Order: sequence, then structure tokens, then C-alpha cells
Amino acid sequence: MREALVPQPAAEALAPAVSDPEELEREAGLARLFELHYSSMLRLAVLLGADDPENVVAEAYYQIYRKWRRLRDVEAAEAYLRSTVCNLTRMRIRHLQVVRRHVETPPDELVASAESTALLHDDQRVLIDALQHLPARQREALVLRHWLGLKESEIAAAMGISCGSVKTHTARGLAALTQAMEARR
Repeated sequence: MREALVPQPAAEALAPAVSDPEELEREAGLARLFELHYSSMLRLAVLLGADDPENVVAEAYYQIYRKWRRLRDVEAAEAYLRSTVCNLTRMRIRHLQVVRRHVETPPDELVASAESTALLHDDQRVLIDALQHLPARQREALVLRHWLGLKESEIAAAMGISCGSVKTHTARGLAALTQAMEARR
């Protein structure tokens, strides 16, 4: 005789059966990381020029989820996440440049997502436009330094370069940004 299927309540059906304490700790740690840093990581991706910042940030969280057990220091998870967002944005921009080179007709007009538009105020649009015209490394250094307030050593770790290179990119980026802003006035 077959057993009758008894429907489960929705909460029990959707909740994973996690009994491993390490898995529970990982889930709790990631939930805290998401609550504390999602909006700042989204802003970072937008400011670095990602065309799909939500997907970049989601991918960064997925990567940290996969590597959570291998993190030496859970306190470094934010820095790892920031570095991952920078790298994913850089890779996405490079990919789009290659795709655009091989497209026969260029896209008509890029449309910013609603989240991107909401993050940018009218008085910031000119600045963001000038920032987007900077070379990628200069833009990354400026965003990490002035929008996130990171130290040179943290920026160097996020970008994978030396502190001296961070200083160079920041100085050159500020000079170019100042020149571009003065030219628009």
C-alpha cells in the first residue's frame, strides 16, 4: 500500500535542514555581512562603472559563500568582499569592451538601472560623468579612497597593487578629475 503524501507547511518545505554548527555559523556570518555591507558594495559597483551592479554584488556574495570555510580571518570578509566586487567589475568592463569591439552596430543608448539612478543625485551627475571618463585604475583608486574612505594599504590589497601605485593612481586621477570638472564650469 502506498503512503499518503502529507503536505508540509511552506516554512518547513523551504527551510534547509542544517544541523552542522559550522554551516549554521557560515549562514549567520553571511547574513550579517549582507545586512551590514550590501548597500555599500552596490554603491561601489555603481561608482566603478558596472553596468549591472546588482549582479556583480550577488556574484561577490556567492563567491565569499563558497570560500567561507577557507577564510583565515572572518573579520577580513568585508575586505575580501570589497576586493571581489572590484575584480568582478573590472572583469565585467573588460568583457563588455571586447563584446562591443565585435558588435557590428553599437548600442543606441545605455540605460541605467533604477537603483543606479536612485543612488546618484543631480548634483553628483557631472562628477560621476567625469569620473567615468578616467582610466579604470585611477577611477578605482579614487572611489576606494574618497567614497569608501579606505587606507592606502586597504586599497592596495583590494586592487592587487603596491601602495606606491595607489598613490600614483590617486594623484593622477585627482588631477584629471579636477581638470575635467574645471573645464565643464
